[in-house]
Amino acid sequence: MLSVKIGKVVKVLKEDPELTEILVNIDQHEFKALNYNQLSGVIEEGDKVLLNTTAVDLQLGTGGYHFVISNLEHPEQQIVPGGHIMKLRYTPYQLKVFAAEEQESPYHEVFNAFDTLGQMPVIVGTLHSMLAPVVSVLKHLNPQLKIVYIMTDGAALPAPLSNLVRSLKKESMIEGTITIGNAFGGDLDCVNIYNGLIAAKEIMKCDAAVVAMGPGIVGTGTKYGFTGIEQGHILDAVNDLSGCAIAVPRISFADARERHQGISHHSITVLEKIVKTKVHLGIPSFDGQKKEILSKQVKAARIHQKHYIHWIEPDTLFHILKHSGMKFSTMGRGLEEDREFFITAAAAAQIAISCSAGLE
Repeated sequence: MLSVKIGKVVKVLKEDPELTEILVNIDQHEFKALNYNQLSGVIEEGDKVLLNTTAVDLQLGTGGYHFVISNLEHPEQQIVPGGHIMKLRYTPYQLKVFAAEEQESPYHEVFNAFDTLGQMPVIVGTLHSMLAPVVSVLKHLNPQLKIVYIMTDGAALPAPLSNLVRSLKKESMIEGTITIGNAFGGDLDCVNIYNGLIAAKEIMKCDAAVVAMGPGIVGTGTKYGFTGIEQGHILDAVNDLSGCAIAVPRISFADARERHQGISHHSITVLEKIVKTKVHLGIPSFDGQKKEILSKQVKAARIHQKHYIHWIEPDTLFHILKHSGMKFSTMGRGLEEDREFFITAAAAAQIAISCSAGLE
């Protein structure tokens, strides 16, 4: 069930073309709320709005925001012409997008004519927080590299929710975004990961792609019960299209949960059980006991027999990250608090740079 309340817009805090952050009054209490302009249109101070308050009411960690369902002052919104592909299908929130591959699109035949990714490097992560260190190191190692971010529907569905993506685009760190599945709000929308990858190469003309879900992840503490399991299927899709598939393992020694110590059980499950093809995997050669723990985990799951393992020197990557000028954060931890996590993501970028030279 949804928790729904009516509020009044007290103030517009921040307005972008795709997202408006507002302050609303509900029963004499003020709360922050987000309005996705693509879903509920333009919003102004004084408007009465219908809000989904479920996540905040349940204290689910969405940053303390309610979400606008409808602007009751302007309930009727004009549909933008073109396109017929629906996202959030068969829900009250379904919206129409003009998918890059549909019949009326000028790019329709690009997908039919596609042949191969030609070993284009595709870095596949599980957490949105992996995007920043990957892009940072890719750009450091090759400033001319054209990078596209493909956002899956494994977590947040609206791309405008990500402050990180807005920042990366503004700083020209990425060429653009592609949203696939039920994710929406990218520079291009595609139906699935295969066409998302094709669009990245053939339409956006990128040199490398980074694939990961948006902010948030669902986990249940069970072996297969997490949305990051999509990583395995995406890596197989990259190999199906003859790309250079690079997995970012989730590695941390700062996470208090035992199942996420060293190589997370999420990554072990994907690399051992889910992905069916051989992929490249960068593991930093940390000092002492940390490397010993990682080596034991790799051998116990026989990951070294199934995939290409690259042991990467970590110090140079940490230096690049530390002096990048970029702020890194995962689960509330920064670069210094969880350096192994960010260095591991950076290692995938180093492997990607080597892809064009040919990896064994």
